[in-house]
Order: sequence, then structure tokens, then C-alpha cells
Amino acid sequence: LPPAAVAVVVPVHDEQDNVGPLLDEIHAALEGRVDFEVLFVDDASGDETLRRLHEACGAHPRLRVLRHLRNCGQSAAVVTGVRRASAPLVVTLDGDGQNDPADIPSLLERWQVESRAGSGEQALMLAGWRQQRRDHGLRRLSSRVANGFRARMLGDGTPDTGCGLKMFERELFLRLPHFDHMHRFLPALVLREGGRVISVPVHHRPRLRGQSHYGVWNRLWVGLVDVLGVMWLRRRIRLSPVEETPASAAER
Repeated sequence: LPPAAVAVVVPVHDEQDNVGPLLDEIHAALEGRVDFEVLFVDDASGDETLRRLHEACGAHPRLRVLRHLRNCGQSAAVVTGVRRASAPLVVTLDGDGQNDPADIPSLLERWQVESRAGSGEQALMLAGWRQQRRDHGLRRLSSRVANGFRARMLGDGTPDTGCGLKMFERELFLRLPHFDHMHRFLPALVLREGGRVISVPVHHRPRLRGQSHYGVWNRLWVGLVDVLGVMWLRRRIRLSPVEETPASAAER
């Protein structure tokens, strides 16, 4: 296969019934549009997730399967996938099937528009914005409270940081601090690096198969504590525009 232009990174844990349909949808959305690779990162699943991914490799030659030998969490799985990706541009998707891979082509189009309009030196992230959530009421409430608290404390200007559908440069991601739950704070971390974040409306679907791994505790309360850590990180970085002096350029 030629070098991929886009890497789709999907962290999964106990999603045996979702990996096959999701993989088919990713290929249907991107085949013939762009050179791509797909990296599923199995975070030490206890069900048949890994076996079903291996079975899918024959029909999907672009698929790469990575496995954590012990469970490390969603953020660690995303980090593993991005580190192992070969493409310069990365798209992340949740493994539960609620993000729609059909949104990826529109994100690619928006990326091209924004890249031409913006400064080539300023990093860019596109963050999915689920305007019509398809979750149960308690989950929507906990997300609304956590998003409101995060936005007030961090001022990241992002209405939905919890959406798993995001697009960013691999090089940018590798510069960010990596920690547990970091995937919920990617916009604030990108802003910390001097980049810009644009929220793009995307579809959201109900979970049809499997069980959610998040409840009120690990979606709301843990997230509130993490905000304090990200605030600490943001206060401890100093950025400045950089220019090359004429003398230095002349020496070349």
C-alpha cells in the first residue's frame, strides 16, 4: 500500500459486536477518497474483540490491530494508536459506534478550507460537536455539567470536548502532555500549544450494541478533578513568536 495520508485511530475495550460494523463503515466512508490506514487499539478486552479484529484483517488490508496487554484506559489507547500511525493526519473515533464515520469526509474538506485560510505555522484541530445527543438523560446531564464547568474554568471555547470524533496533525498530538483522561481535554491542550480549535457539527448515534464503559462517576466527577490538573499545565507554559534573524539566515 502507498503511504497513508490519514490514520483513523479507534480505541476499543470489550466492543466485540461493534468493531466489525464500525470497520466496514470507515472503509465505506474513505475508500476511493484518500489513502488511509485504520488502527484499532484493543485495550486488553476480555471478550472476543481481538479475535474479531484479527478475522477482519483479511477483508480489510488497511487495518492494523494493536493490543494493550493490560487495561490502561481510553487516553492511553489513543496515544498508542497515534504513536504507531504512519500518516501525518489523524482522525479519532470512539469504538462504540456512536460516532458516524460518514462525517470524516466532511471533516477532511473543512480541514483543507481552514488550512488554506489559516497560518501555516499555527496548529489546527477540528473537534466534533454532537448537537443532537442520542444518549439517555442522566448521561446527557452529567456531560452538560462537566462541559459547563470545564468551559468556565479553562475557557477553551469548545462546546463538546467529549466527542470522540476529532482531527489533528500527528506531530501536534505527540507534543502534547499525555496523561489519563487527556482525550477529554485535547482542545485546551492544543490551545496551550498555541494552536487553534474549530468545533464542527457532526452526527451522533445511539449505542446499538454492547454496554457503555462510562457512568456518572467517571464521566462527571473524575472529569471535574482533571480540570484542575489541566489548569495547572496551562499556567506553566510560556509561548513566544519566533523569528530567524537576518545574520542567522545569511550564514546558511
